[in-house]
Amino acid sequence: MLLIILIATIVVSLWADKNLEVKERMLFIPYRIKHQNEYYRFISHAFIHADFPHLAFNMMTLYFMGEFLYIEWMNLYGNAGIVYFCVLYFAGMIAATFLPMLKHQDQPGYRSLGASGAVSAVLFAVILWNPTLSLSLMFIPIPIPAYVFGPLYLIFEYYSLKKGNTGIAHDAHIGGAIFGILFVLMLDPSKGMQFVNLFI
Repeated sequence: MLLIILIATIVVSLWADKNLEVKERMLFIPYRIKHQNEYYRFISHAFIHADFPHLAFNMMTLYFMGEFLYIEWMNLYGNAGIVYFCVLYFAGMIAATFLPMLKHQDQPGYRSLGASGAVSAVLFAVILWNPTLSLSLMFIPIPIPAYVFGPLYLIFEYYSLKKGNTGIAHDAHIGGAIFGILFVLMLDPSKGMQFVNLFI
């Protein structure tokens, strides 16, 4: 299922790059969702990206983080693990639009795209599921424990959101991250205390 999501996103994203009319129809536009009932945009925006680096970064993160979580949940929950992963990804995709929807629903010019919110949900599910996991990032040459990276990431996203004018939907990243955390707590409430104990 993870491979299907990856392939579908890559294929649709590359196709939309060559067909701007299709890309326009798939963008997340809160104004059109509210005033023209184009609810499909809650999902379609995650299958298109601004450019190839945007697509590549999201898909690489999804592949490495998603594979870890997918295998963990398959081993623990069996076939239900597949369902949990799909719910995490697609519901995280929608949850990531909650804050932008509230903020921009009456702004016709607002547009966003990309799977970053859904990927953020997967990333933070991984962080809470295994907070001692070492994360290696392209722009940081040394591995960082997940429980350190998570809070730093949220602080950075919040600061960037408040600063504004970055051209990045930081509110979607935060929304996806919060959903990923809540989803793991729903599956296994003990994960929350395990995370907190790392700081005590």
